[in-house]
Amino acid sequence: MRQFQKSSKLDNVLYDVRGPVVDEAQRMSDSGIHVLKLNIGNPAPFGFRAPEEVVYDIRRQIADCEGYSDSKGLFSARKAIMQYAQLKQIPNVSISDIYTGNGASELINLCMQALLDTGDEILIPSPDYPLWTATATLAGGTPVHYICDEQSEWNPDLEDMEKKITDRTKAIVIINPNNPTGALYPREVLEKIVEIARRHQLMIFSDEMYDRLVMDDEEHVSIASLASDLFCVTFSGLSKSHMVAGFRIGWMILSGNKALAKDYIEGLNMLSNMRLCSNVPAQSIVQTALGGYQSVKNYIVPGGRVYEQRNYVYEALNDIPGVSAVKPKAGFYIFPKLDVKKFNIFNDEQFALDFLKEKRVLIVQGTGFNWKQPDHFRIVYLPRVEVLEEAMGKLSDFLQTYRQ
Repeated sequence: MRQFQKSSKLDNVLYDVRGPVVDEAQRMSDSGIHVLKLNIGNPAPFGFRAPEEVVYDIRRQIADCEGYSDSKGLFSARKAIMQYAQLKQIPNVSISDIYTGNGASELINLCMQALLDTGDEILIPSPDYPLWTATATLAGGTPVHYICDEQSEWNPDLEDMEKKITDRTKAIVIINPNNPTGALYPREVLEKIVEIARRHQLMIFSDEMYDRLVMDDEEHVSIASLASDLFCVTFSGLSKSHMVAGFRIGWMILSGNKALAKDYIEGLNMLSNMRLCSNVPAQSIVQTALGGYQSVKNYIVPGGRVYEQRNYVYEALNDIPGVSAVKPKAGFYIFPKLDVKKFNIFNDEQFALDFLKEKRVLIVQGTGFNWKQPDHFRIVYLPRVEVLEEAMGKLSDFLQTYRQ
């Protein structure tokens, strides 16, 4: 029988957020071992449910969703997203500038395919949501990672960002609110990133999936609202804010000076047409989801599940000797730091694997997010506090004797 090999284009693609440690966790689960999975931000397994009006809406409209939509999406969905963009003060946005996707992930991949040729560079944060680095690599581009500074609440190191720009750099990516750190970038930082992009005539891609999950009365600012003279692409969706990760509904918004990206937009349209359209039933709920009561707000205020779970895990981690963490301001994740000298850690994937096998808790090592040092890991704080208490107890016990 003929043997087929993996494409050589995949050789340099890293996606360890669902890599070997996760594979081992699945093997354990398949053999009947219960594993507490703190590795991905999927709300459903932890008891979060979609708003009732959203579920009602998709049931009511399902019979009307049997055919294709326009390749960019249903008019009703795109109009609701356009109105949302207006609320975020994103400039120069029309219906034709809105694209729906099977989650924002599909659209990120589409954008990288349209943008990058072999040797082109794109600035991506470190740590990052690894899909960005993987899709840029798969498109033939070269991801160049700028550092986010843990000592500055994980905000981008602007000096590092600018010094890594070359004549091959095409764009800057920001993830705000950030996954995996939970950072929320203040307006003054965003304004300086815009200045850098303006000086070097770069596109801006802004992943804002968690913009409706901001805590502590902080304000989320869309960077596109500060850059009317630049070309910006803003990504978001309903997976997290409406607890419908399995519905796969996301979007991107083109804004600012679109004349700078005429050929690029033609490429986006071609790729969008090639996949026909995104999930039509999921598109049908966007208008109701964005226009209705935002039940997620109940989760992110004092007494709300996400808020209280965030507070608990932050305090519990910092109480463990040899562990420290910056308090997240948004989202579902925290990115703690390990004292590698204390624990003699030189391989964080091995650390995650050892913890999984001994305590049956699944986390993601920091290098899975393109963080170079083996001194971090990411925890999802979606489980209820009593489950997190058990997990933090296991981590504390594990680290009392762990040495690599």
